[in-house]
Formats: sequence, structure tokens, C-alpha cells
Amino acid sequence: MPEPATILVVDDLPANLGLLFDALSGAGHRVLVAETGEGALDQLGHETPDLVLLDYRLPGMDGIEVCRRLKAIPACAEVPVLFLTANDEVSDKVRALDAGAVDYVTKPIQTAEVLARVRTHLRISRLQRELAEELEMRREAEEQLRDSIDRALVVVSPDGRILFATRLAQTLLTRSFPGRLPEELPVGLRRCDSVSTDPGGAEVAPGLHARALTGRQGEPSVIELESRTAPGPNALLRLGLTPREAEVLFWITEGKTSPEIGIILNSSRRTVEKHSERIFEKLGVGNRTAAIRCALDAFRGP
Repeated sequence: MPEPATILVVDDLPANLGLLFDALSGAGHRVLVAETGEGALDQLGHETPDLVLLDYRLPGMDGIEVCRRLKAIPACAEVPVLFLTANDEVSDKVRALDAGAVDYVTKPIQTAEVLARVRTHLRISRLQRELAEELEMRREAEEQLRDSIDRALVVVSPDGRILFATRLAQTLLTRSFPGRLPEELPVGLRRCDSVSTDPGGAEVAPGLHARALTGRQGEPSVIELESRTAPGPNALLRLGLTPREAEVLFWITEGKTSPEIGIILNSSRRTVEKHSERIFEKLGVGNRTAAIRCALDAFRGP
């Protein structure tokens, strides 16, 4: 049994409204009605339905304009709109789809067809939301994983594509290969057998050493990176910062502005500023200069 949904029906004919109200409410849905486009938009200002059945020809503002305005409302942008039309002209159907509709029902209204199309588009809409939520959860989980690992690790495909990189690894690659941190590793790091498995690793760029932890021919490999020139963000973890905060403070010590740090870390300026505020609070300082002093002390070690 499909879950009940809230459906807005917009039609200027009372007979059509009554027919659709009875059919949809009989199927367990909650039904909102409007007889004009203006009335529909007014309702949308108070409540977002799960689906809209919209008459093509309405008095005053027509269905096409209503659909365009509906799609311009952020909360309604993804709400499926099905047009009700007595016109079988292909050009009108194309206009409806171009305005943002997902389907149309030709009048005279057949309730069985309407209910079938409503079920289909509610199911598609639900699956799209679930997919978007799952992708967002995976993205957040990956971001948390990047931040939680305090080692500079890179997972590389056999053809050199970066499948995963921790925040610290991204920082080291950005420093060693400025402007070249791509989807693929630089040539010197592409093959697992080209990276030393010795404890000391092999220098693959000035001051950057790499060591293969795992990997067989034709399989993804895990590579650990280490900076040998100057202390990196990892040295700032002793200040009680998270890996992400340590990266932000590191780039502050490099003289980067918040927008520049945002570009380096693939984040927004506001997010960088929030990290900076938490850094200042944890260090008990009030500005970037004082925070840099703390960072330099950490770089020098105990």
C-alpha cells in the first residue's frame, strides 16, 4: 500500500475538482484544492505538497506560468507537476514539459489513469529523494573518514586515478604539486612498484616521500606520503585540534586568506572562518597572529 501524500489540485471547474478530490482522497491521499493559479501559489507559500495536478488553461495566470513560478520556489523545485489538459497538441505538451512538468493527463479525466500516474510519479520522487539522501550520507561519511585519519594516505587505482585521499595527503600533494592536484596522481606516484616499500620511502618530489603500504599488480594500492622539508598539519594535532582544524591553521601560517584556504581545501570561505573561530577558541587566542605563534611553537616541538 503506497504511503499517503499531500496533493495540490488546481482546476477552475468545480466538477473536475470534485472528481479528483474524491478519487485521490479515496486512495488515502490528503488533497488541497485551488481554482486559480494565484490561489495555488498562495497555498504553496504556506505548504509544500508532494505532487501537483495543474490545469493547463486557467483564468488569469495560465498553468504554464504557474508551473514556472512554482519551480522557482526553492522548497517546490523538486515537486512533480502533472498537467491536466484537454488539448492534445504536441506543442502544448512540449511547453508543459519545458516549464518543468514531468507528465500530463489528457481530459476528459479518467480517474484510474490519474491515480496510476500519481502513484508512478510519487514513487519516482520518493526514490530520487532516497537516492539524494544516500549520496549525501555517503559524502558526509567520506568527509568524516578523511578528517578522522591523521595519516597522509592515498588509495590509487592501477591506472593512477586517486580513489581516496585523506586531508593530510591532499595538503601534501597540493604543496608539492601546486596547481596540479587532479583526479590522477603525478607520474612518479602512479605505479605501486615505483614507490619504495622501504621504511624510509622514496622521494617523489622535493621534500615529499612516499611508501607503498599495499598493492598488487592490477589492483588498487595504498600509498603513505610524508613531508621531509618542514612540519606539516600533523604537527598541529598536539594543540588539541581536529585534522581539519590543523589543516586550516597550517595554511594560516602559510599566509593564506580564508578564501584561498577554502579553494585549497575544497571548502567554502564561511566554513573556513568557522574552523578558524573554533581554532582561536581552543588555543585561547583572539586573532590569526596569536594563532600563528602557537602553531610555530608546535612546529618546534616540545
